[in-house]
Amino acid sequence: MQLTVNGTAHEVDAEDDMPLLWVLRDELGITGPKYGCGIAQCGACTVMVDGVAVRSCQLALGDVDGEVTTIEGLGTPEALHVVQAAWVQHQVAQCGYCQSGQIVQAASLLDLNPEPTDAQIDAAMSGNLCRCGTYPRIRAAVRTAANKLQGA
Repeated sequence: MQLTVNGTAHEVDAEDDMPLLWVLRDELGITGPKYGCGIAQCGACTVMVDGVAVRSCQLALGDVDGEVTTIEGLGTPEALHVVQAAWVQHQVAQCGYCQSGQIVQAASLLDLNPEPTDAQIDAAMSGNLCRCGTYPRIRAAVRTAANKLQGA
């Protein structure tokens, strides 16, 4: 099967029912998406498919219909994505385990809704758990990224 991840086409030899998370990590060596719960409840495995955030631990390879973007595809150390830059500015990460999923979820939110309210940010981010409890900084970082995208 052909799978496009972060703009690169890959020929993947895996069963259609293999979770996308394991294809990304084990077959392609893309380790940004993390295994957290395996039941799509924590968000550590969040990636985007055609700009929409999905939980890769529960999305079967055969059900992927579109281009996959992981944290590795958002920005580079030299040119951070606006959400990544906001994360650094607000010092969101503590342990960091959930952060790739959090950032991808936030990027998807801002792609779909570039001017979210705090309630919309909270709702969109509510499925991404952070054991360190950095939720106020997450909201502040998403707000900063949204403002930058709006030119403020």
